[in-house]
Amino acid sequence: MNHKVTYQSDQAIQSVETARAALLAEAQAIRQAADRLNGNLSDAVKIILEHPGKVIVTGMGKSGHIAQKIAATLNSIGTHSVFLHPAEATHGDLGIYTPGDPTIMISKSGATSELVRLVPVLRQFQSPLIGILGNLHSPLAEKMDVVLDARVDQEADPLNLVPTCSSTVALALGDALAAALMKVYQFSDLDFARLHPNGQLGRNLLFRVANVMHTRQKIACVSLEDRVRQVVIAMTRYPFGAACVVDEQDHLLGIITDGDLRRALQTYEDLSPLHAADLMTAHPVLARPEMLLKDAVHLMEDRPSQISVLPVVGDDGKCVGLIRIHDIYQTDLT
Repeated sequence: MNHKVTYQSDQAIQSVETARAALLAEAQAIRQAADRLNGNLSDAVKIILEHPGKVIVTGMGKSGHIAQKIAATLNSIGTHSVFLHPAEATHGDLGIYTPGDPTIMISKSGATSELVRLVPVLRQFQSPLIGILGNLHSPLAEKMDVVLDARVDQEADPLNLVPTCSSTVALALGDALAAALMKVYQFSDLDFARLHPNGQLGRNLLFRVANVMHTRQKIACVSLEDRVRQVVIAMTRYPFGAACVVDEQDHLLGIITDGDLRRALQTYEDLSPLHAADLMTAHPVLARPEMLLKDAVHLMEDRPSQISVLPVVGDDGKCVGLIRIHDIYQTDLT
């Protein structure tokens, strides 16, 4: 099909309206699914919790893509899960099963032939069957041990044909199941970090400011009496976006950032008479060496005006380093 057309301004408006309607339709479908949740969700949680092995998730076509994502989500919370392509199952892939492994089957129609034919085979493996189904009066629904209701009134596309609301609801029910499992597991942020050590969220939960900060010997430090020229020279030698103002014992007195220098240029015609004390921010927001990176990010980002650099001080108030938001997001931690 040739989709090459001239895109008119009225069509641009219609496109936005159609897209908004699709999002609202999917949101409404999820809300309706939430309203229909009942004890079947608890039964599904119980089946998964009581089996020490893995969970198999399967579906065909678009439901197969949803199944893969649900399996990945379950793995990310420590529930060992594997995606099984239903057409490949009876050609050797059933070898992934051990007796009692629960199976989650996903189907909008509830009549997907590849899944229907798989049911009696899975019973030989004593597999409890959990269905995420869009038809509660279907061949699959009759054969499931537990059914999660994934019905939708209509799809979100203009023709009511493309799996949109149905696939979104199936995915949302998988997420709901994972959330319920996390609650029972008392799954913590530390558990999440252990399973995601190479992701940014995992690094923020596992590593501390001391792992990424620039130490005292490698940052710009100046005294209260230093002229602006000396401050600029120090910040040029150590270009981390700030200079820490310290006393003779290295106690932190304040910080001067690149932004402070730019604002001073806008305020004063001549910077030569000024000292570091005239430009610095006294009592700045501080980081501690033992602070988790996630807490340092919170200090920098969760405020009306974001901060890009923080001085790091020890319990004795002495400056021990400097950390930038760039260091948190870009560093290769080991």
